[in-house]
Amino acid sequence: MILREQYEQVIFETIRRGATEISPDVLAALEAAEARETSNAAKMGLRRTCDSLLQSRVRQNPCCPDTGWPVFYFKIGNECRIEGGMMALEEATRNAVRKATKMGYLRATMKHPLTGYDPGDNIGENIPNFTYQWVPGDSLQVSYVAKGGGSECFGGTRHRVVAFADGIAGIQKFVVDSFVEATRSGGICPPNVLGIGIGGTANLAANLAKEAACLRTVGSHHPDPKFRELEENLYEAINSLGVGIMGVGGKTSVLAVNVEYAYTHIAGICVDISSNCMVARRGTSVIHADGTVEVLTDPKWFGDR
Repeated sequence: MILREQYEQVIFETIRRGATEISPDVLAALEAAEARETSNAAKMGLRRTCDSLLQSRVRQNPCCPDTGWPVFYFKIGNECRIEGGMMALEEATRNAVRKATKMGYLRATMKHPLTGYDPGDNIGENIPNFTYQWVPGDSLQVSYVAKGGGSECFGGTRHRVVAFADGIAGIQKFVVDSFVEATRSGGICPPNVLGIGIGGTANLAANLAKEAACLRTVGSHHPDPKFRELEENLYEAINSLGVGIMGVGGKTSVLAVNVEYAYTHIAGICVDISSNCMVARRGTSVIHADGTVEVLTDPKWFGDR
């Protein structure tokens, strides 16, 4: 059995690591963007961003002053035994968020949507948010994602229903137009990771887009050749816009375009985008049944991708 004291501490450490230590795939993508950049302003911006992220790791400071929504994804083995059950797991996660906020790894950004009441600990109705996936085995895996306010609120998430008659061309147009509008709004911080959800109901497409943006590593590819081609075409199209880091111009406007899909109804195709900032923060830990803890750099939320 995985004991509550252990999993509460592991969840806290996952939050701390996710908030202060940039994932190696994201850092490598930023460094690669700097290496191929020809614009002096963009090259300098990318270099300073990488330096800042490395300092955050050393000093254990948040990678970005916007520590975002506390969002959690759990992969739970079918034979996993958790002391106290699922309700205890969620309460332990809330405690870990409170602790991380009090210690300064998270800012108190969560407020009541109508009154503006701020509890000061990032805990409220439906926050933190939990998503579960049931898998074979007896381990518990937790992934913490900090979804920034700009990328979520100010244009970084968009939805449209595309007619079957418009097909792939309609999907591509919506994605490129949405990226342009979101960047113009100033809400997202390019070069970002762009997640796209295609098909299913509106909420399913939105969830797939967010998971694609936040849980797939930069450089991963969809195993279906048609969706991989769509990812590559959109990646090339958006980078050809020349937006560059924070809009100063340059070769890299997105670090990755990640597409996930669900079967859909004949009535139309739900398409959602979810932008993750250039500081694409996540942390993942696994607690095995024997009590050993493993830190992962890839959540493998979508299997081997």
